[in-house]
Amino acid sequence: MTESEQSFDIAVVGGGMVGAAFSRAMSGKGLSIALIESRAPLRDWPAGEVDLRVSALSRASQRMLQRLGVWERILELGASPYRQMRVWDAASSGRIRFDSADLGEADLGHIVENRVIQLALWERLEQTPDVALICPAVIADLDRREPPARIRFADGRSIDARLLVGADGRDSLVRDLAGIATEGWNYDQRAIVANVRPADWHQETAWQRFLPTGPLALLPLSDGRCSIVWSADDERALELMNLNDGLFSEMVTDASESCLGRLILDGPRASVPLRLQHAKQYVLPGLALIGDAAHAIHPLAGQGVNLGFLDAAELAATLDLAIERRRDLAGLWTLRHYERARRGDNLLMLGAMDVFKRIFGDSRQPLAAIRGLGLTTVDRLAPLKRLFMDRALGLGADLPPLVRPYTAS
Repeated sequence: MTESEQSFDIAVVGGGMVGAAFSRAMSGKGLSIALIESRAPLRDWPAGEVDLRVSALSRASQRMLQRLGVWERILELGASPYRQMRVWDAASSGRIRFDSADLGEADLGHIVENRVIQLALWERLEQTPDVALICPAVIADLDRREPPARIRFADGRSIDARLLVGADGRDSLVRDLAGIATEGWNYDQRAIVANVRPADWHQETAWQRFLPTGPLALLPLSDGRCSIVWSADDERALELMNLNDGLFSEMVTDASESCLGRLILDGPRASVPLRLQHAKQYVLPGLALIGDAAHAIHPLAGQGVNLGFLDAAELAATLDLAIERRRDLAGLWTLRHYERARRGDNLLMLGAMDVFKRIFGDSRQPLAAIRGLGLTTVDRLAPLKRLFMDRALGLGADLPPLVRPYTAS
């Protein structure tokens, strides 16, 4: 790094999907931006291989990625639309179906590998002159006693930044070094992720069955396979991870009630511990948290990365407003505007998913019967169903107006 490269207006720690999207959103505004990441994204992978980590992108996330100029590249690399969603309860007769045709929409969203989203964003950032990609880089220390913040790396390098943005995940080092506490709890569950090959066509439908030990989701992939996310209590998850491939295939087929016929495991499995976590503060002078660094949510509705993209859009819009009004980018007046806009909405979504998890994780009667009646009632009441769909799937969400579309660059 040259001397002139050591001071930036904004330093973003974490070059995953949310951090990269925010960096792209802030380019072209006359600011210098550093994006710090410990590992560069994968550039290629074997044909036909599907990564275990996928995201269900909402319409709002799709619009943001379109505005950032990367959606077409994501489609080239691989995205699987889903047009229906079917949800049913193992402990009752309740079920609900969402169909994009009922909304006059082409689809309800897309299933996309995380590595595809990250690579598309990085390719665009490599063509963005006002964003410096500092990678690989491991942060050793953070000094925020006086502005600008000083970021020291393990290899002895250091940079300064007026505004530090933590986008480094739920175990955020930035959050910890800044002394921001979190609240929440462990779910004593793990999410098992894998890919399976169903005997029957998945019908471009996302399937989810609520089991007493946790929900099982089958997410459709364009080649006919499904990505699964199976949340299960710790003990049950350990049993499932220790099964051989054949027995696991039998168990996941049974857990899905054979909705797609026999499911055959196709590749490795992994499991991730689940917890609800919310930062007590999103901002401090000269610092803001976005994405999983600010909040971690149960995956039963697939909203994690969608909330993160909305954080990135809102913070970018907030900083645009500060530029327009000639306010300090790193000042609390500016940053609290972002916190007020996002913290309440995120807390509402975290709370809603926690309630869903607890309600659907209880198989006792008459709660199961009431729950089943509720699902069936919502399915039959079109206006209520539409309202629920707009909120849950992001079809009714809009981006802050100051996140403008990009021209090719």
